[in-house]
Amino acid sequence: MAGALDSLDGTEPRLLAAMRHAVLLGGKRMRPQLVYASGTACGAREDDLDAAAAAVELVHAYSLVHDDLPALDDDALRRGQPTVHVAHGEATAIVAGDALQALAFSLLADAPLPDACRVAMMAELASASGAAGMCGGQAFDLAATGSEPITLAALERLHAMKTGALLRAAVRLGALAADADPSTRAALDRFAGALGLAFQVRDDLLDIESDTATLGKTAGKDVAQDKATFPALIGVEASRARLRELARVMQDALEGCRGDTTALAELGRRVIERNH
Repeated sequence: MAGALDSLDGTEPRLLAAMRHAVLLGGKRMRPQLVYASGTACGAREDDLDAAAAAVELVHAYSLVHDDLPALDDDALRRGQPTVHVAHGEATAIVAGDALQALAFSLLADAPLPDACRVAMMAELASASGAAGMCGGQAFDLAATGSEPITLAALERLHAMKTGALLRAAVRLGALAADADPSTRAALDRFAGALGLAFQVRDDLLDIESDTATLGKTAGKDVAQDKATFPALIGVEASRARLRELARVMQDALEGCRGDTTALAELGRRVIERNH
């Protein structure tokens, strides 16, 4: 990712600084790790996964830049650092997010892979990040905030789009690079669906159980903004029980995959047990 940013010769300095701020100041890197884990499990070479791993993380980074803006979550802290709009100004942050999204698709377009594979990857990432995925989920989240309580099914659909779609795309991108067989892809989809939901349930719990220093972002924001969350809807204990159920779903799904799924299983465990 640093190499991709370094290649942007002639970019306006403030824009490039904001892009670097968004991408290179840390993070869990869960999505690129999923690309590598699913791809290598299906037999892909790591070099063939680099572009997809970077692309999905760039889209994630752009989404965080925009999510933190005053018009959305209005957050001043991300990864223990000032958010991009706080450090570089709101207008520059908007443009930086746009530029990161464009860079993601540029990396996929130039990936050293067969044409059909590159096109399939771009289609997958576009679907996961657009109205049918991440952006659509964000819109549902905005509509649900401060409104009457939504159903559990509606909340799960919201997060399957807002959070889950990009995580699922990361797993699918690895499988596409490896040209995995249909049964393995279906098993990986089941794993990724459970992982995406578990990621959000754990996120909701951390918002009320952890602190700002540990999280690297403002704790308690969901309650303060009257967000639709799993603890608010079904309670803390039921949310923990849902996490245990999702862990079993992930384990069962990986048993249907060919190849070594040790890295995928470890990432699933991290999602369940993470503290930030």
